[in-house]
Amino acid sequence: MLQDIEPYLACPHCAQDLTRHERSLRCPAGHSFDLAKQGYVSLLAGDAHTGTGDTAEMVAARADFLAAGHYRPIADALAEAAAAAAGADPEGLVADLGAGTGHYLAHVLEALPGRVGAALDISKYALRRAAKAHPRIGAVVCDAWRPLPLRDASTDLMLNVFAPRNGPEIRRVLHPGGTLLLVSPTARHLRELVSALGLLSVDEDKQRRIDEKLGPYLTPVDQRSVEFTLRLSAQDVRTVVGMGPSAWHTDPDRLAAALAELPEPVEVTASVTVAGYRRSV
Repeated sequence: MLQDIEPYLACPHCAQDLTRHERSLRCPAGHSFDLAKQGYVSLLAGDAHTGTGDTAEMVAARADFLAAGHYRPIADALAEAAAAAAGADPEGLVADLGAGTGHYLAHVLEALPGRVGAALDISKYALRRAAKAHPRIGAVVCDAWRPLPLRDASTDLMLNVFAPRNGPEIRRVLHPGGTLLLVSPTARHLRELVSALGLLSVDEDKQRRIDEKLGPYLTPVDQRSVEFTLRLSAQDVRTVVGMGPSAWHTDPDRLAAALAELPEPVEVTASVTVAGYRRSV
């Protein structure tokens, strides 16, 4: 719930603390943000653009695919890494940058029963679902490339799953010694569909490039691979295409023709890296 994460929030205009006033959050400078009836709050600056956010159709596809359990091994690996990173500290904030529907954050919170979670995303369609994904999630609309609406050193655990990464802001909001857990696809991820359907591919140097971009702000501390085989129906394939970045770049007619050529079910490789980074003191 939003009230659980309010102590960690900051005004996107002036970075001062936010407090609740009936159905809004306000800062001492007078900036005010109304709470949406769907359970989230928008802390976007007035000149922000939301055109890069996931559409309602993309969010619905992702919700269906994740609810079917196809990526459960990824969620389990992330929760295991989160429990190890949290150690014996029972309380605090888990912030998920690019949280989408809140699926992975909810899974992590189940492993950390004393923590509360902030689902951060630019898509209001995603956050309508994230606000209901777990009783301890508060959902906040924000832009990953702007100053995040969190107080300095407010969280000791941040998640980033298939999402944009803003190194300077991640470092700012992490507590000294805090951990970022980052899930990214490898070049083998969905490779059978990439070749058959002409989807966007992942280059072999992706993890190295991530490490280089985060290097000035965070130190790599751990990395594990999660790889498994999916058996997908034709509808599952349509769904996984529709929920990701290829949804912006795929011609529906060509996709339908290519899908008709696939066996059913089709075996597809899921392959990701779960990497840990720590903010130095």
